[in-house]
Amino acid sequence: MPVEAINTVPRDLLVRHLEHWTPTALRRSRRATFAQAYGGSDRGTAEATIRVFARFAGALRGRQLTVVALAAPDEDLTVRVGAAQAELPAEVGVHLVAGDLERMPVTLRAAGAAGAPVLAYLDATVGAAPSADTLAAVAAAGRPGEVLLVLGAQARAELDYRRILADAGFPLVTAVELVDVGATRLLVFATSLGRSLDAFKEAMWAMDGTTGVRYRDPRDPAGEPAAISPEPPLEPLRRTLLDRLTEVGAGSVTELRQFTAAETIYRATDALTALTGLLDAGLITREPQSGRLAGDVIIASRSPEQPARS
Repeated sequence: MPVEAINTVPRDLLVRHLEHWTPTALRRSRRATFAQAYGGSDRGTAEATIRVFARFAGALRGRQLTVVALAAPDEDLTVRVGAAQAELPAEVGVHLVAGDLERMPVTLRAAGAAGAPVLAYLDATVGAAPSADTLAAVAAAGRPGEVLLVLGAQARAELDYRRILADAGFPLVTAVELVDVGATRLLVFATSLGRSLDAFKEAMWAMDGTTGVRYRDPRDPAGEPAAISPEPPLEPLRRTLLDRLTEVGAGSVTELRQFTAAETIYRATDALTALTGLLDAGLITREPQSGRLAGDVIIASRSPEQPARS
């Protein structure tokens, strides 16, 4: 069922990201908060994410992890969350709260989330987008704060997500469109940590590629969706990097890696492969002209009068 597949990809990606975020947050601080909120049904995500924390009993010793789930009152959800909570160590506190996405700011305050790592998952697959105030509350509470958004058609039309997330205090924002037969979703991830962005992208491309769901760059809605694979096709990225170099003239490998991670659907490591292909094709230049493609190497677009490298 296409719609079911496209709904499970965000859940599975969130679970993968939590496997990175949880030990990282607990090394950074003695407490952390994971908050999730749903505009409609959670489709099994709430208990799937709660069960992740059972795997980190060792990392949780001497720490405190607060888990909050905001959703419409639902007896089935209460039972499912209760069953998942029973598997957790005592250091994890789980709170199921009646409400929607706009209850997130007051819920974070009630959870005592301020001043420690916060990861928020806001599912607007149905209904309205989260407000700018809600997104700003996540950024303000978290040290650091991160947010993963799932946007359906209505929420996507309402939310200028890059501008609003940047204004909220998230310097790194990336997005990918999920595409399946007759259905799309937009996933948006925002953070202040480059390593967390890299981990999210690695998790994204490590997802199960057999579901039929594909990825597309939301800035290129006419583009061909890419199959999910650890080795994705890089021709679209090569074109994007050429366009970027034409626009800015030149940039370091580090800058182009950062651009790739935040501004495209690809990973920072994919930038190196794409740049190597463009150099081999004589479409760009580098300075110095030889040696490893290190972060301080300067890459430039080739002017028409420049001869290609032999």
